[in-house]
Amino acid sequence: MATKQDSYQCTECGWTTARWVGRCGECQAWGSVAERGAPKVKQIDAVAPTTAAVPIGQVDLATADRQLTGIGELDRVLGGGLVPGAVVLLAGEPGVGKSTLLLDVAAKWARNPSGKNSSSTTLYVSGEESAAQVRLRAERTGCVADDLLLAAETDLETILGHIEAANPSLLVVDSVQTIGTATADGSLGGVSQVREVTGALVRVAKRRGMAVVIVGHVTKEGSIAGPRLLEHLVDVVLSFEGDRHSGFRMVRATKNRFGPADEVGCFEMAESGIVEVPDPSGIFTSQHAEPVPGTCVTVTMEGSRPMVSEMQALVVPVDPESPTRRVTHGVESGRVAMVQAVLQRRARFPLSHRDLYVSTVGGARVSDPAADLALAIAIASAAVDQNFPRKVVALGEVGLAGDLRRVPGLERRVGEAARLGFDLAVVPSGNRDQHTKLPRMHGLKVVEAATVAEALNALGLSRTRQ
Repeated sequence: MATKQDSYQCTECGWTTARWVGRCGECQAWGSVAERGAPKVKQIDAVAPTTAAVPIGQVDLATADRQLTGIGELDRVLGGGLVPGAVVLLAGEPGVGKSTLLLDVAAKWARNPSGKNSSSTTLYVSGEESAAQVRLRAERTGCVADDLLLAAETDLETILGHIEAANPSLLVVDSVQTIGTATADGSLGGVSQVREVTGALVRVAKRRGMAVVIVGHVTKEGSIAGPRLLEHLVDVVLSFEGDRHSGFRMVRATKNRFGPADEVGCFEMAESGIVEVPDPSGIFTSQHAEPVPGTCVTVTMEGSRPMVSEMQALVVPVDPESPTRRVTHGVESGRVAMVQAVLQRRARFPLSHRDLYVSTVGGARVSDPAADLALAIAIASAAVDQNFPRKVVALGEVGLAGDLRRVPGLERRVGEAARLGFDLAVVPSGNRDQHTKLPRMHGLKVVEAATVAEALNALGLSRTRQ
């Protein structure tokens, strides 16, 4: 019996189906299934190249000199500045401050204090706001510059005309989901429209040697909206993160063809706009007049930058017949459940009939496994309602056997703790190299522990108070 030919295909993974569906049955992407035409096989003829290939050693590097944006934290994430012809995608939740940050970048680029690029002309294309609305924000944040050109357009062909007329060295598009073209089917923000618009901007950026920064939306799960191909087309993918109830913001690189892909830039949202935070160590810690049970400080690594974060825990007894609650904020719930199980099984802390609340300070999101030991100490301290000297920093990944595993970059983490005035650092045993010893600066004492139980005993946390 003949079967109906599959005439619809997913643009993300290639899955085919006989009828149109809103969600791909293979990769579960929404809106990626489109009708495909009958395959045609044709001969592809060779075309003489307009420019001959040259040895790689003869390629002129001057055309790829980086240009500083004027914002040090953003330059740090980009790897030293913007490369001419590079296309950067900046994605983030609504209201996090993407437009404010890029307007500041555009203004500083237009003023061109370093004078490295041949042209300081900057074109800011707004597809979401009118020109008057952007001007209001520019006046409030001090981002008015003579060489900063503003256009409120949603048509791709018109934007390309602006580029030909202005010949900018930097183009900012806010946002790619609001730009459309008549050469692609679908509505604004659809898969085909986003793919065609991004492809056209990438081509014009490479041809003219113009840096392009594109603003992208995110889904409710936090991933970049649009086809996965969008992230493959651009050179750099930046994620703008932050809690809307907190002024702290972080720009994190998830892809970078011209530099490290794990760097983080720190900012703070103020009334005057986005402000850099070169030393964010004090933001993620609280200031207590007296030691408080259930708190412990750790040092996480965000790219090459050590950042001090405080873990807080609260353990509340409940009726054995009532269900227990596990509430986490800023820490993965699975990680908290694992540390709790290790404490209960390996360190003999009774936690099965108690509510557990775990949070970080300042809206920080901690995913570094090196924070496991600080989390375990905070929970144990809260369980027995017993504190310890608050100038303690704990570093170590907790294994299911109750052992403490080695963490990378230990010397830099301990050095940051010593710089901030901590008195004691609890680290896993075996981290010291045969030729290198952990720094002992400003009176910082380093205590090694092989298991979680040893680390708790070193801090004097007893299980007698139940």
